[in-house]
Amino acid sequence: MSKILVAYFSAQGTTAKVAKNLSDAIGADIFEIKPETEYTRKDLDWQDKTSRTTKEMNDKKFRPAMAKKIGSVDGYEKIFLGFPIWWYTAPRIINTFLESADFTGKKIILFATSGGSGLQNVPADLEDSCPGATLVTGKMLNGNPSKDNLKSWAETF
Repeated sequence: MSKILVAYFSAQGTTAKVAKNLSDAIGADIFEIKPETEYTRKDLDWQDKTSRTTKEMNDKKFRPAMAKKIGSVDGYEKIFLGFPIWWYTAPRIINTFLESADFTGKKIILFATSGGSGLQNVPADLEDSCPGATLVTGKMLNGNPSKDNLKSWAETF
């Protein structure tokens, strides 16, 4: 087991590509955070006030079920946690993930993809889900960062 984990959620594949490249670049283990019920295109329509994601994001206590839990994270020193930005923050399934294991003493470095929003609100929105962990605002990794750039960035943590 590597001492570094890259965990990610990706609804449309954008964050998945970055996470896989990051994992390869730094020799980290990888874990995909998958919802029990996959999101459809209709679910992801942020302009539809009745869409699944709109309903989830409007309820701060909502926790979508995960298809598989991570189990113990005891062997990891650092965890890079990636996701798309939804409604200016992390999707609620990221809270589900953080509440599914004990991250006490772990350094969790956040990274995200987005068409326009940043990571500003994310640490405050996630801190109650991982008491005892250190959340670090990482970086927006939009586009297609090279493995060399990802490695250089990751090594700063």
